[in-house]
Amino acid sequence: MVSSDAVKMVAVGLIWGATNAFMRRGAIIWDRAMKSTSETQTSHSQLKKWLSLVLIWQYTLPFVINLSASAVFFIILHDTPISLAVPVTNATTFAATAVFGMILGEETRLGPALLGTFLIVLGASICIL
Repeated sequence: MVSSDAVKMVAVGLIWGATNAFMRRGAIIWDRAMKSTSETQTSHSQLKKWLSLVLIWQYTLPFVINLSASAVFFIILHDTPISLAVPVTNATTFAATAVFGMILGEETRLGPALLGTFLIVLGASICIL
């Protein structure tokens, strides 16, 4: 494996993790808006709910960036064994989601989150070496 592949895998994981945290924030904004309006459940109202989610840029922008990183991930899979790319990228994603969640002010049990993040980074490093 070339070191640039490892950098790409980690970069994709970081992007996925960051966008996960931002999409969660956008979904909370959307959920609050949905709770403030009451409608009966019809297929028309379901479409309206979906459109209202798409119109919330705090959700849509991270979602588009996340999908772009997914395209890069598939390009990485062309040159890298899946048995390496998946664990490294997913481990990085889990760690980045925790870190970015803390940065965005989500309630987190700091000790276990930091320990888990450390162990994930350690495991990913072992896979890369």
